[in-house]
Amino acid sequence: MTSTLVQSPAWRRLQNHAQALRPQRIDGLFERDPDRAAEFSASSAGFHLDYSKQLIDRDGLTFLLALAQQQRLPEWIARLAAGEAINSTEGRAAAHMALRAPAGSRMNVQGADVVPMVQQVLARMGGFAARLRNGEWRGFDGQTITDVVNIGIGGSDFGPRMVCEALREQADGPRMHFVSNVDGAEIGGLLPRLDPARTLWIVTSKTFTTQETMTNARTARSWLLQHAGQEAIARHFVAVSTNRAEIERFGIDAANMFEFWDWVGGRYSLWSAVGLPIMVSLGAERFGELLAGARAMDEHFISSPLDRNLPVLMALLAVWNFNFLDHGTQVMAAYAQRLEKFIGWLQQLELESNGKGVNRDGEEMACRTATVLWGDVGSNSQHAFFQMLHQGPRVHPVDFILPLQAMPGLEEHQNLMIANCLAQSAALMKGKTAQRVREELSAKGMQGEALEEAIPHRVFAGNRPSNTLLLPRLDAWHLGALLALYEHRTFVESVIWEINAFDQWGVELGKQLAQDVLKAMDGQDQGLDPSTLALLEKIRLNRA
Repeated sequence: MTSTLVQSPAWRRLQNHAQALRPQRIDGLFERDPDRAAEFSASSAGFHLDYSKQLIDRDGLTFLLALAQQQRLPEWIARLAAGEAINSTEGRAAAHMALRAPAGSRMNVQGADVVPMVQQVLARMGGFAARLRNGEWRGFDGQTITDVVNIGIGGSDFGPRMVCEALREQADGPRMHFVSNVDGAEIGGLLPRLDPARTLWIVTSKTFTTQETMTNARTARSWLLQHAGQEAIARHFVAVSTNRAEIERFGIDAANMFEFWDWVGGRYSLWSAVGLPIMVSLGAERFGELLAGARAMDEHFISSPLDRNLPVLMALLAVWNFNFLDHGTQVMAAYAQRLEKFIGWLQQLELESNGKGVNRDGEEMACRTATVLWGDVGSNSQHAFFQMLHQGPRVHPVDFILPLQAMPGLEEHQNLMIANCLAQSAALMKGKTAQRVREELSAKGMQGEALEEAIPHRVFAGNRPSNTLLLPRLDAWHLGALLALYEHRTFVESVIWEINAFDQWGVELGKQLAQDVLKAMDGQDQGLDPSTLALLEKIRLNRA
C-alpha cells in the first residue's frame, strides 16, 4: 500500500497554495507588507529566527500549521516528552530529553522514572573526569594523562567531536583526539604523536562489538602493550558501553564502564555517557551548561504554541520548500568557524532519522522525505558553492546561523562575518535584474554588443529563500540549545511525513554484507554477486 498523506485535505490545500505563490517574489511580499520582518520571526532561549525571506505568506503559514494539526503534531510532541515507545519498529522510547532533565525532576520512560539513574551516571562521569583533569588519575608509570582519545563511530563520534571542536577555546582538560574511521591512516597518523604512558583511550560502543570501533581499539591496545604490561590496560582504557562481559575480556575494569540505555539513539547520545570526552575536555560544569541549554529548548518545544515554536516553524518551512515548492536540497551556512563539524552531526541526525521510504505503518511514501542536507562554514562557503546558490538552475534554501558576540579583540573580524552573512541572505532574495546590470556596466563605459553579451552572465534570479538564526554567543549553553533545536526540527518533519525517526535499518545491510565480503576474502564462498567477485579478484591481483 501507498501512504495517503498526499491525498489529505491539508496537503492538497498546500499544493494549491504553492501553485498560487510560486510566480510571486519574496521581495514583493516585503513591498506589500512593511512589517513582514517582525511578523515572520520568532524568538526564544536567546535565539531569534527570521524566516521573512521565505516565499510564504500568512495564508501559507496558516495552512502549514493546519497540516501540523492534521498530523497530530501536539499529540506526538506530548508522546515524545512522556517517554512512550514511539520507536515502533524496535519497541523503544526515544527519550533523549530525559538525559537533560534536572536532578530532582521526574521523567518516565515507558512507565519508569529514569532521572535518578541518569543523574547517577552523570555523577560517575563527573568524578572520573575530575580525577583525570586534576592529575589524580595516573598512567602505568605514575605520570599524569595529557592526551585522551575517543574511539567510536557514527553517533559515538559525531556528537562529542563536534562539541569539543565548537567549544575548543573553552577547553581546559587534556588534549582531546578522535578516531572513527577504520582506515588505518587515521589511528596510524595519530599514534606517533602520543605518549603511551600519558594517553587514555575511551572506547565508545554500546555492544562493544562495533567492527570499526573494536578494530581501532585493538590496534590501540596492541600499541600500549608494546610499551607496558597487561595490567596497564585498566589504567589507559575506559569504556562507554553496556556489555560488561566484553569490556572485561578486553581488559577494562568494569568500574570504569559508563552505561547508557537502549532508549538513547546514537545520533541523540552526546548528552549521555557518550559525551564523556566532552566532560573530560570542558569539565562537568560546562557539560552541565550544555545540558541546561538543551533543556531550555526542550521546554520551549514542549510548551510553546506551534506558531511561535522555533523547531516547529523551521520544520514546517523545510517541508514547504521541499515538498510543495519542489526546491532541491537544504544548505547550512554557519557563520562561525567553530561550527565546522556541526554539518556532519546534522547530516547524520536528519538523514539517518528521516531517510525512509515507508511510513510508520510500512506503507510506501508518495512524497519525498529527508531533505539532502549539506553546507560549510561562512565565509569560506561564499568562495565555493555560493556561486551555484546564486546562479545555478535549482533553488536550494539556506539556513544562516550567526553567533553575534566576537572573541575579545577580534571585533573587526566579527563585524565582517555579520556583514557577509546578512549580505548573502539579502542577495539570495533580491538578485540582480538585467536592467540593473545594464545600468551598472553602462556607467563603467561598456556599450554595444559587448554590453549585451555581458549581461546574462551577471544576472541573478534572486527569489531564493533562507532562514537567519541569530544566537548571542557560541558557548556551551547556547550550543546545547542549538543542537536540541535541530533535533526537534528533525522530529517534527518525521511527524509530518508519518515516519519513525528513531530506527535506522538502512545502516544494517551494508554491515551484514561486509562480513560476507571478509569471508570471501578468506576463500569462503558467500554467494556474492559477479561484480563484487570481479572487484575482489582485481584487488587480490593488485595486492599480491
